[in-house]
Amino acid sequence: MSDFTQRFLFDDTDVRGELVSLGESYAHVLAKHPYPEPVAQLLGEMLAAASLLVGTLKFDGLLVLQARSSGAVPLLMVECSSDREVRGIARYHASQVTPAAGLRELMPEGSLTLTVDPKQGQRYQGIVALEGATLAECLSSYFDNSQQLPTRFWLNADGRNARGMLLQALPADRLKDPESREANWQHLTTLADTLTAEELLGLDNETVLHRLYHEEAVRLFDPQIIHFRCSCSRQRSANALVSLGKDDAQALLLESGGTVVIDCQFCNQRYSFDAADIAQLFAGGGSAAPSETRH
Repeated sequence: MSDFTQRFLFDDTDVRGELVSLGESYAHVLAKHPYPEPVAQLLGEMLAAASLLVGTLKFDGLLVLQARSSGAVPLLMVECSSDREVRGIARYHASQVTPAAGLRELMPEGSLTLTVDPKQGQRYQGIVALEGATLAECLSSYFDNSQQLPTRFWLNADGRNARGMLLQALPADRLKDPESREANWQHLTTLADTLTAEELLGLDNETVLHRLYHEEAVRLFDPQIIHFRCSCSRQRSANALVSLGKDDAQALLLESGGTVVIDCQFCNQRYSFDAADIAQLFAGGGSAAPSETRH
């Protein structure tokens, strides 16, 4: 089992945590595009972050992290569903990506948008500037600047594995005194700051927690599996064509030489629609193609 999140709880304090490990799903994302190493690492960190964030929310729907900038990486986008299905993509200018470049070099003047899109209820969106040295710092700042519970992130990826840890304060229960709560929060996060990238990427969760918190009462819960899955489909592509309207769809068909091809940017799946397919769509016959879907 290489892809999972695992929650932990400090029994004597009002703090929870979560660890994430991504291997196979991270490899699936990287296999779709030839990312340079610094871009692959940053995308891995964002995959880990989205997986951790889903665990902090109680909702049925989709969480989207999207970073934009004026630099070598104009777009990073990761989606993670409440079913813990992840996918991600990066857009980059290869000539501008330098070896060992970090967030500030890759995404100057950037912003990070967090969107929670539930199947039922109101859509929520928050935005923070990418002013930190790392994605983990930027996400921690987002929670610091919001009115939500204090939350800290630690994220690392190396092109093979993506790992992350989250600590989050809980509502006052065991510790009522504000000063005691703050001192305890500082104590736990300071210990977490000693965790190296090599330790996070190379050690199992039990060992990580023992190294950091062997003097604390920590309870580790059962893992929750995460896997790669792209939400594209022929039906969704067909719906996009129908949304254009019949006249525009037929004009697009002519411009495309008799076959409209819709590519999924996340997984490179291709959905092809010829004249018979489009006629069927607007006749109410659905998207089941008389011609084959081409891959």
